[in-house]
Parts: sequence; C-alpha cells; structure tokens
Amino acid sequence: MVAVNSDQAISVRPKLVVGIVVDQMRYDYLTRFYDRFGEGGFKRMIKEGFNCKNNHFNYIPTYTGPGHASVFTGTTPQNHGIISNNWYDKFGKAMVYCASDSLVRAVGSDSEMERMSPRRMKTTTFADQNRLHTQLKGKSIGIAIKDRGAILPAGHSANGAYWFRGKDEGKWITSTYYRDDLPDWVEKFNNSDVAASYLKEWNTLYDISTYEESGDDENDFERGFKGKEKATFPYDLAQLKDQNAGYDIIKGSAFGNSLTTDFAIAALDGESLGADDITDVLTLSFSSTDYVGHNFGVNSKEVQDTYLRLDKDLERFFTTLDAKIGKGNYTIFLTADHGAVHVPSYLQKVNIPSGYFDMVEIATSIMEFTKKTFKVKGLIEKVANDQVFFAYDVLEKNNIDAQELQKAVAHHILQYDKIDKVFTREQLQTGTFTEGIAALIQKGYNQKRSGDVVYVLNPSTIAYSRTGSTHGSGLNYDTHAPLLFMGKGIKQGSTTQKTTIPDIAPTISTLLGITFPNGATGDVLSFVLDEK
Repeated sequence: MVAVNSDQAISVRPKLVVGIVVDQMRYDYLTRFYDRFGEGGFKRMIKEGFNCKNNHFNYIPTYTGPGHASVFTGTTPQNHGIISNNWYDKFGKAMVYCASDSLVRAVGSDSEMERMSPRRMKTTTFADQNRLHTQLKGKSIGIAIKDRGAILPAGHSANGAYWFRGKDEGKWITSTYYRDDLPDWVEKFNNSDVAASYLKEWNTLYDISTYEESGDDENDFERGFKGKEKATFPYDLAQLKDQNAGYDIIKGSAFGNSLTTDFAIAALDGESLGADDITDVLTLSFSSTDYVGHNFGVNSKEVQDTYLRLDKDLERFFTTLDAKIGKGNYTIFLTADHGAVHVPSYLQKVNIPSGYFDMVEIATSIMEFTKKTFKVKGLIEKVANDQVFFAYDVLEKNNIDAQELQKAVAHHILQYDKIDKVFTREQLQTGTFTEGIAALIQKGYNQKRSGDVVYVLNPSTIAYSRTGSTHGSGLNYDTHAPLLFMGKGIKQGSTTQKTTIPDIAPTISTLLGITFPNGATGDVLSFVLDEK
C-alpha cells in the first residue's frame, strides 16, 4: 500500500487560485468557436482540466453584479443581497448601485463616479475565507475593467481591487476602501503607453470570410460606434474615440480583454502572487465580451472576433503562469456571470417567438390601475427591475391590506401582453418552489431588498433597444454558462451532470481545506477534484 501524506489527503494547497469570469459568455461559444480556438486557451482548459457541460445559474436575475457575487460567495441573491446591478433601496427611497459607497473616494482618479466598495454584499467570498484561514497572509486581488467585476469577487477583506477608468483618463484605479494611494506597480502601468496602444484599428484576427460561425457583418441588428455609419469591420478606434467617450471605446472592443490581461500579468509580479506556499487568490473578469455583446449581438462577427482574441489572451496568461508560478502549482476555474439572448429582431426575422417590452408603459399602467381600483394615489412607490415596490406609509394611512394589493396588482400585470408569469411577496416568502422559473425567482429574491410583486417576460422578450443583445432572464440562453477547472487538484474529464454557479465556491473551498463562504448554499463538485 502506498502511504498518503495526511495533509495532502485533507486539502490541496496551490500557490495561486485564479477565478476567471468571462462577462456575457454563453456556453455555446465554447462549442461554436471550438474549431477556431488555438491549443493554449479554452482548449487547454477543456483537454487538461474538467468541463462541466451542463452548468447553469439557478436564480433570476442574470446580471453582472449578482453573477460575480454568486460565483465567489457560493450562494444566490436571496442571501448575498446583490439583487441586481442597480436596485431600488426602499429604505433610502433611491436607486443604488451594487458597488457604490459614499464613504470612500476614488484613488487614481478625481471622478466622483468611482466611489466603490463591496459593502453592499452581505456574505463572504471564498477569497475572504482564504484570507481568514491564512491569518491574512494569503493575498486577494480583484481585476476587471468593470468596477463590480473586480470588487465583488475579491471580497470584503481583499488586499486590492482594480478597475479601468476610461473617458479621458485611461487608467486603472481603486478606492480608499482598500488603500489611500496606488501601489508603484499600478502607477508604473498607468504611466506606460499600454492603454493608449490599443487606440488602433480593430479588424478581424483572421480573414473575415472564414468567420462562418457568425452572421453577416452588415445587418440590421447591430448598433456600432458613434461616428461610423455602418457597424462593419474595420473600426479605427483612434479616430472614433472622441465620439465614444475617449478610452471607453477600448472597453467596447476586443482589445479591452487584452488590456485586462496585460494588467493581470503585471499584478502577478507587482503583488508577488503565488510567490510562496501560502495560497493567494486572483479574481479576473473579462468585461469587454459583455460590452461587445450588448452592442453587436451574440451572432455578430464582432463577438466571434472578440472570443478568438480572448482565446489568445488566455493562452498568453496561462503561459505566463507556467513560467512564473510553475505548471502544477496553480488552480484555475473559468465561468461566466450570465449568458445572453439572440437579438429579438433577428429572431423575429427567422420566425422564432420574441419581442420587445415597454417598461415605462407598464409602470404607468400599474400606477393608474391602483389609483382607480383603490381610490388612492401614490400606492406604488417604484417599478424597477421587473418588480413593483409599494409605498407602505400610504397603505397604512389608507388602511389598505398589502396582500390584497399584491393580488390585485399581480392579476393586472398578468393580463398584459408579453408578460409570462407574476409572483407576489406573499408567495415568495411563504411558499417553497423547487423547480421552474418560480424556484429561480425565489433564489434571487431578497426579503429586505426585493419588491412586492415580481413579473417575468415572455421568452426572448426584452426591455432593450432593437439592436444588440442583453440578458437577465431565467431561460437557458441566459443561464447556461461554461464552467471549466484546470490545474492542481483537478481531475481531467467532463460531465453532463447539472451543476450550478453556487457550487463553484464550495468546491474551491474544499480543494483548499478552508471554511465555506459564510452564506454558501451550493454543493461540492467532488467529481472535479483529484483526491489522490
């Protein structure tokens, strides 16, 4: 019998764990573009690691803020509290942003728009638990072009979170939640010409005629950039930047992912990540895939080119990890924060049921209905994020029963064209749904932060422009996301067994032998872990 080291039997301690989120990545991008990928990026993860082919979000809404929080906390908005990117704060009587924090200020920028922290997230991430487990010796660094993509995954106790300030600045910044000045390595990166070097022509990586996995380059379903008549390749980013918010145009191109990779590689040395035997955590989110998808749609040549270029960026990053950390010394997972729908106007053209929804119209209708039915004005305080919020002071003053109002409003909304389902607060708080859209709504419903009536649109029906793709539903185009593991402690293989996004954090926690995030509800994917 071969003796097994007891420490190894309990846990695996890679020098570095890298959690990668690709913003707006549908699972079928892996299969659709597979033959065009190189060997060192997505294919390397599939061939060397473990591929969970039937991985889904198990809650609604499927947005960026909730997605990043759920991946790293191992639970859903019901518990971690990030119920959307922006939501109505019924106590403060105002819309709030998932990462905004008036108690801090930006570091590296004078903008008042960059005051950010993770304080609105109620639970810990596995990065937090690793910090606690190692007596704060293990580092946690979050990186993304989007602030929420950097901040929420890295957790409350992170050493740093860095995001990209575009406009006329073109710099990576942070906030005083983490530190009072930028570290030298970030200053050095910002003072280089790396960001400016991506203000160049964006053309297809390969001959556009070979991009047979996507639709025509010229079509009626893409928005494009201001200053260019047609949304067709090539795009001169330097020429277009002044009409497209300066450096922000890089975010909306494939080059935003390359810039993120450059910065992540700089962080490896700058923060000495993986330099010793105490596990560090790097959370890395590629945001530009989302910007491109929203602008051009999931079937566009622009999306295909963005993923082919991201594949090369992943290969470059993995090769750097091999050289700096050592192959076999790090563990990586890659997933998404949500998928995306085909552009409904395109679906309509090919006779697939789909449509567009007017949010302003239904909000007006609900307010007029309640005023007419209950003979009281102002019963509805806000309609936001497919939810209706009641003005409880008005209900109390007029002796109106909240459950009666819930039922009346729900019935009214259900009569509306393009509405598929409606749920009340009473149903979501007292019932237990185990399957279908109702279960997803319930897992995304936070008693303290969510509204009094929640409605669901018909499949492939969105409140959005007639160009570009979006997301947010509980249908497969939004919920089915890739989940790939690779590296130390990971088996080679694949499964079609259903997995969910909250399973990721408990699985990584088990790998490391640390306590699960404090609100985690997911299961450990034991079939992913190599227990030898």
